[in-house]
Amino acid sequence: AALQALKRKKRYEKQLSQIDGTLSTIEFQREALENSHTNTEVLKNMGYAAQAMKKVHENMDLNKIDDLMQDITEQQDVAQEISDAISSRTAFGDEFDEDELMAELEELEQEELNKGMRDVRLPSVPSTSLPSRPASTRRRAEDEDEMKQLAAWAS
Repeated sequence: AALQALKRKKRYEKQLSQIDGTLSTIEFQREALENSHTNTEVLKNMGYAAQAMKKVHENMDLNKIDDLMQDITEQQDVAQEISDAISSRTAFGDEFDEDELMAELEELEQEELNKGMRDVRLPSVPSTSLPSRPASTRRRAEDEDEMKQLAAWAS
């Protein structure tokens, strides 16, 4: 009886292994079918999309699009020119030359300076004679002369 039970057990294990293999194969085939179905749906939808795009583009002409884009560009340029003309200050009295205005301003400043110079009172010249240069001042003057000669020689 024990031997019979062991044989049955082995048979059942073999059947279980076969059933497990069969289930694995069926599961693999089911996944393959699902992938095939998904691919078919994707392909079908891509075909619908291609047909829809073809239908939409059927009435479009590249030359017409280029012409339209050029028209848009021209109109944008016209709009910019109009905007520039409106915002330009020349239409409101800025027709004066900048150089002429600067020259006139300099002339007015010079006249003001001349007028101010006429009103300046200088002190009177002293009537007494100045003392002679002290020795230290003469020595400084000699040193300065020597430095000038040295600078002239160096350059």
